[in-house]
Amino acid sequence: MTNKSSSRKQVIIPIISTNSERFMAISNKHIANINRTLKNIKSDIVTDFIQKYNRGLVITTNKVVANSDLNTIENYIKNVDMINLMKSWV
Repeated sequence: MTNKSSSRKQVIIPIISTNSERFMAISNKHIANINRTLKNIKSDIVTDFIQKYNRGLVITTNKVVANSDLNTIENYIKNVDMINLMKSWV
């Protein structure tokens, strides 16, 4: 799901709290990896920061995200080793 306003663009990822806590523990590495992955598909989207909210993660980007970029971010998060996929997607 995406949310946009004039000052920021957000990708909202529903995920259970235990997985979001694990993800946030090393969020700086995840930001770098997401940006590298987006660059590899020649996207001009850049992830600025990730924050936790009550039902998942909010990933803030520099522009409105296209479907291909959303799929790339979703695939990255699904493939993170510490995420328990059996319970992660709400």
